[in-house]
Amino acid sequence: MKLQELEGKKVGICVSGGLDSKTVATCLRQAGVECVAFTADLAQPDEDDIEGVREKMRPTGVETVIVDLKQDMARACFRMIRTQAMYDGGYWNTTGIARAVTVRGLLGPMREHGCTVLAHGATGRGNDQLRFERYTNVLAPDMLVYAPWRDPTLLTQFPGRKQMIEYLAAHGVEAQLGPRKRYSTDANLAGLSHEAEDLEDLETPMTIVEPMMCVWPKHAPDEIEVVTLRFERGDCVAINGEELDPLQCMYAANKIGGRNGIGLRNALENRIIGTKSRGVYESPGLELLGAGLRAVYQAVMDRRSTQLFHTMSQNYAQQIYDGRLYDPQARAILAAVDVLGEYASATVELGLYKGNIMFRSLRDCRHTLYNPADASMEASDGLNPVSSQGFVEVQAVEAIALANAGQISD
Repeated sequence: MKLQELEGKKVGICVSGGLDSKTVATCLRQAGVECVAFTADLAQPDEDDIEGVREKMRPTGVETVIVDLKQDMARACFRMIRTQAMYDGGYWNTTGIARAVTVRGLLGPMREHGCTVLAHGATGRGNDQLRFERYTNVLAPDMLVYAPWRDPTLLTQFPGRKQMIEYLAAHGVEAQLGPRKRYSTDANLAGLSHEAEDLEDLETPMTIVEPMMCVWPKHAPDEIEVVTLRFERGDCVAINGEELDPLQCMYAANKIGGRNGIGLRNALENRIIGTKSRGVYESPGLELLGAGLRAVYQAVMDRRSTQLFHTMSQNYAQQIYDGRLYDPQARAILAAVDVLGEYASATVELGLYKGNIMFRSLRDCRHTLYNPADASMEASDGLNPVSSQGFVEVQAVEAIALANAGQISD
């Protein structure tokens, strides 16, 4: 869509309160387009007060609606943990999952305000333009999408940040950016992604980033912190004996993992549009809970189930990255993982030390397939893998375990 095509339509703009948001909102208002700004509360760790976004947008003259999506974001985090959905370089795609939650959560309020067009400020060389468009097309096919930074009119008028600042100043909108930033950050409950600016140079170390949810391992405590996680059917339900809902669980896991330097990653990833991108990522809670659930999965999944799970896990991570989380394939993967995760109930004890996660114990695992006697290298009442009879016995033990888990009938 082009700016002139918005005449007579009401536009819902996804905003963060930054320079791009202010520029797009002011530009649309000056062009006579009726619009309302929307921002998603995703428990952003870099926003002390989400209400501040409304104050930042107020000078543009555009009303800003804040939509609380914290619980939605927490449930999305739990789906990532359940599927172990990590993308290129082994990092948790916190930005990709946030776009899915944002679009789905904002479409309803936009319609309630009479909006027929969704606008966003994603840049043309990134992934988010495709994500916003794909999710809108799938979830609200009748809603149009306006991408300002694909509009030749705006691209010509605003070739850089300097022109945006000057334009806003001319319309009485303050846009002081302060000192030049060495990278940009996108944040939500799942974690933070840092990219662009100095990080685009591969000779720049990842340590230029100042972590917000984590600390660098060298700054973590010089002692092991023991954490106990209780999982029921693939979801963490308690940390250190305290029962928590998904949002509380993510808050606690982020705090515990962060102070121990857990979940920092550097990745050179493959973008949707075919180029590569470099990013530094923080996801302490996902990393901590993901490690705990992996320990349970290892105990309750047999070799064939594990192989299938790994294939689906990679595929689901790609669906998140590509902006296809609500497509049939992604929904089918979730349904299959729900079956495999049904038996993932146990208590896991982990030790955290300067960026490392160390397994300590697994207990109360009702459906474990592990039998110490079978694994013993010493003489025991376990199985004899050398004899053909031993292989028959292995199959019998597997069948008994599956039957006990309720996976097969008599």
